Amino acid sequence: MKQGLIVLLNGTSSSGKTSISMELKNQKEMPFHHLSIDNFFGNYNDFIDNTYPDIEPTREVNDQVVAEILFDPIGSVYYATIKLFSEMGLNVIVDTVIDNDKRFNDFHALLYDHPTLFVGVLCSREELTRREQIRGNRAIGLAHSQFDKVYSFDEYDLEVNTEELSPTECADKILGFIKSEQDYSAFKKLSKREISVS
Repeated sequence: MKQGLIVLLNGTSSSGKTSISMELKNQKEMPFHHLSIDNFFGNYNDFIDNTYPDIEPTREVNDQVVAEILFDPIGSVYYATIKLFSEMGLNVIVDTVIDNDKRFNDFHALLYDHPTLFVGVLCSREELTRREQIRGNRAIGLAHSQFDKVYSFDEYDLEVNTEELSPTECADKILGFIKSEQDYSAFKKLSKREISVS
C-alpha cells in the first residue's frame, strides 16, 4: 500500500484554503480527509471549557502569550496526524498558514519523505482585506501581516488564484494536476530555513 497524498495548501488567512479544501473533500473522484489547524485548537479549547467549566484564572494572560505556550505542542500533534494519515494510505488536505521559518522547518522535516503536492493559494492584499471585512470573524490586517512570509516561497507544484477562480475551479485544477500524473517535487526541493535567534 502506498502512502496517501498530502495536498499542502499555502496561503494567508482568508485566501480561500478552507473553501478549496471543502470542494476537494466533497468531490467523488478521489477521497480526501481535511485536516485544519483551526480544528485542533478548537477541539483543545472545547476540551478545556467542558472539563473545567468553572475555572477562574487568578491572573490575566493575553492571547499572544497563550498562543506562544500552546502552538508548538498542538502544532506537533497536528503535523504528526498529517503524517499518520499519509502512512495509513489516506489522502490529506493540509489547511494551515506557514508564516514563519520554524513552522516551515517542522513541516519539511516531517513530510519530506511523503508525497506532498505544494499548492500556492494566491490572493492580493487588497482582496484579502476586503474578505476580512466581509467575514467579520478575522482580525483586520491579519492576512496583510502574514503576506510577505507566507508568499516567500518561489516554487510550487501548482498555483491557484482565488480572485480569478472559484473554489470549485481551484479544486478541479488541483485534481486535474493530480490525475495528469505530473511530478510534484517542489516541496522536496525547498531547503530547511535558517531561524534567526533574537
